[in-house]
Amino acid sequence: MSDNWERETLEKIALEGLKEQRRARRWGIFFKLLGFAYLLIGLLLFMPMISDSRHAAARHGDKHTALVELNGIIMAEADASADNVVSGLRAAFEDKKTAGVILRINSPGGSPVQSGYIYNEILRLRKEHPGIPLYVVITDICASGGYYVASAAEKIYADQASIVGSIGVRMDNFGFVEAMKKLGIERRTLTAGENKALLDPFAPSNPEINKHLQTLLDDIHNQFIQAVKKGRGEKLKEVDGLFSGLIWTGDQGVEIGLVDELASASYVAREVLHAEDIVDYTVRPDFFSQFSRDVGVTMANLLMEQDMKPQLR
Repeated sequence: MSDNWERETLEKIALEGLKEQRRARRWGIFFKLLGFAYLLIGLLLFMPMISDSRHAAARHGDKHTALVELNGIIMAEADASADNVVSGLRAAFEDKKTAGVILRINSPGGSPVQSGYIYNEILRLRKEHPGIPLYVVITDICASGGYYVASAAEKIYADQASIVGSIGVRMDNFGFVEAMKKLGIERRTLTAGENKALLDPFAPSNPEINKHLQTLLDDIHNQFIQAVKKGRGEKLKEVDGLFSGLIWTGDQGVEIGLVDELASASYVAREVLHAEDIVDYTVRPDFFSQFSRDVGVTMANLLMEQDMKPQLR
């Protein structure tokens, strides 16, 4: 018998243990993939049922309330982009069975350009389809660009605790000049055009540049104010700070004319539009694209998890 029989025995035991761990990991990945496949098949079978239930009112020939959601920051390439919201609104108005449209908003605001696009499209659609009213229903928050959009509606409804308003414009920036001095960092920025780096946070603040930027903000703010006045008309009450960026609750919004009444989407559909069945026209991310991205990320994580574990080969 070899003098190293104890060492050899321990090595065999260790190697068998590692092999068993590898087998366990492989089986674990196999069963996870099997679970994903099972889930995918289930979703494929269930999706037609979802589609049927969403459009049941349309199939039965009844008038329905069309719903379009505006959730999150209003910006290009986001769920609340102007393209998505406008596409949903157009589809809702073009359906001959639409009794009225509810734009349900939960947004802190965003791009004035995107907000203005939605605002103008709402006015156009209302003019093109005078028999179909469009109401906004605010959930948690409808501020800044969100309220810009809301002001184009025929009426605005909110919860008593909703946050509304913030009619103002902001531009954020930072200054690191003193920090650079303390750390001994030298700024080396080359430009063609003396104001090309006008928002450089590593350069000292320039009063002339600030004055110019303020004129831009004031111009956009005035556009915002005029849009709200045009949309709300005589409903607005002149109160201090109305256009200063202040925010109010839904209750307070009713008092000063930012909100018409306190109500939910289901109440508006049932009691105002008299079409209790709600059909959702919100443009959402493509299901298969989203699902494939999620599966891809999960697969990558599984493979990385396997590779990153210590292994003896």
